[in-house]
Amino acid sequence: MEHAAKVRTCLWFEKGGHEAAQEYVKLVPDSRIETVRENGRPDDPMVVEFTLAGAPMMILTAGPHHKLTPAASISVLTEDQEETDRLWDALTKHGGEAGHCGWVVDRFGVSWQIVPKRMPDLLASDDPGVVRRVSEAMMQMSKIDIAALEAAAARDPANG
Repeated sequence: MEHAAKVRTCLWFEKGGHEAAQEYVKLVPDSRIETVRENGRPDDPMVVEFTLAGAPMMILTAGPHHKLTPAASISVLTEDQEETDRLWDALTKHGGEAGHCGWVVDRFGVSWQIVPKRMPDLLASDDPGVVRRVSEAMMQMSKIDIAALEAAAARDPANG
C-alpha cells in the first residue's frame, strides 16, 4: 500500500467524516480525496485521507470518545476579499457559526481561520501605530474586511 504523506493532520469525528472531507475538497482549490477506508460502515467510512491545497489531512470517524475543539483549526490564507467571502459564506451556511477575528466553526464542528494575505502583511508593519490600528480594527470583526483593515492602517492618527 502506498502512503501519500509521512505526516498529516488528523481530525476525530463522531460521525459524518466522509461527508465533511468531500465538502472540504470542493471548497478549497488544489484539494482531493486520496483514500477512503471502510470499517464495515460504507455509509460512514472510518478513515478518509485527503489534501487541502496540498496539505495532508485525515478524518477518523470513530465515535464520541473525543470532541473537536478550536484548539486545533484549519487556517486558510486567502488571496483577496472575494475568496475570503466565498469561504466564509460556504463555512457558515447550513449551521456553521461565525466567530471573531476571522474564526468560524463549520456545521461539522471544525474550526477554521479565514485569513486574507493582506492581514498578516499589515500586522507585520514596521510602524507600531499601523499594527495597533489594524489589530484594533481586526478585533471588531467577525469575517475579515480587507478594505477596513487598509483604512485603519492608512488612518492619520493626528486627524483621528
